[in-house]
Amino acid sequence: MSEARDLTAADICTLAARHGLALEPGTVRFNEAGLDYRVAFASAPDGGDWVLRIPRRADVAAGQEREQAILDFVRPRLPAAVPEWKIQSSDLIAYPLLPGSPGLTVDRDNQPEWHFDPSDPTYLHSLAGLIASLHGMDAAAAAAAGIPAETPDGVRRHWSKVLEQVRAEFRIAPELLAGWEQWLADDRLWPQRTVLTHGELYPAHLLLDDAKRIVSVLDWTTAKVSDPALEFMYVHLISPGSLDDVVRWYQDATGLTEPHLAERCTALIAAGPLNYALFALASGEPAHRETASAQLLPS
Repeated sequence: MSEARDLTAADICTLAARHGLALEPGTVRFNEAGLDYRVAFASAPDGGDWVLRIPRRADVAAGQEREQAILDFVRPRLPAAVPEWKIQSSDLIAYPLLPGSPGLTVDRDNQPEWHFDPSDPTYLHSLAGLIASLHGMDAAAAAAAGIPAETPDGVRRHWSKVLEQVRAEFRIAPELLAGWEQWLADDRLWPQRTVLTHGELYPAHLLLDDAKRIVSVLDWTTAKVSDPALEFMYVHLISPGSLDDVVRWYQDATGLTEPHLAERCTALIAAGPLNYALFALASGEPAHRETASAQLLPS
């Protein structure tokens, strides 16, 4: 499957109709931000609003069963709405529009557009509660439901394998390689427990109400039982001065602490080029591989 870049509103309506969903062509609008899915929004003749996700590549469609298992597991347990797929096929996922508005979108020039203040205390308190809810779910039950699961030692082994895979395919700047090898060797920077994580809890995947509380959570493709620090990483990246408040509220809700959390978040952020390189390899797209190469060997 080649990347779905040239679909029109009429194409979307035809695709949906093949799956029994009638849409109004004049209501179709696109969101091109996703690397894995092209997203469209449209209204049905009865006034219902829909989200349509069109896989950009065949490898994306292959992961749908896993994502469905994740959604089925978290839906009755999470204090926020998640997608409920009504259409699932290799060329289309469709579900009714969820409540709330995204905190972050991108404009036509692929530049970020913020729709709220990410240091808003109401939002941060809501985020802390969401993370606490996720981390409080039974990790063994999640694994039994088909959600990928790592042990604490397995998290480090995973990143070690990622580094080796990327090294085999790309040139890596010596200073980056040394930093990642030091990370892998530092026992302080690895989890003592693993929990159910979303993996990308940042405002593009979070829908907010007018009070800036999180009411819906999107894009569960990266969810797995893994390092708790993953859920705090984007707070540390976007609003580092807010991390202490989120951690304090999280601790109030769970009674749990995460040692060296800020350092662990910094290390995970620094590993971003490795994740992008994996994506580039999976996509098979030369443009993504070129971008990954530039990140791994900056000029």
